[in-house]
Amino acid sequence: MKLLVRNLARSTTETELQDLFTDYGTVQSCTLVMDKVTGSSKGFGFVEMPKQGEAKAAMKNLNGKDVGGNRIRVKKAEQPAAE
Repeated sequence: MKLLVRNLARSTTETELQDLFTDYGTVQSCTLVMDKVTGSSKGFGFVEMPKQGEAKAAMKNLNGKDVGGNRIRVKKAEQPAAE
């Protein structure tokens, strides 16, 4: 299951993000969305967890959690519409 993580502190690293989710299970991938011009984080990213139960536990427990002074929002990432 792919999760969207929003409202991250700009200073949050991919390693820190991955560590947060690893507490709830296996993390397949973790990607911060970076600004192409400045190279800094845009404040959101994606975490992929192969087991749905673990992903749901992470979503439930981490949504609204204070991370680096920001209350993060975690939800299931929407699949892009097929064209």
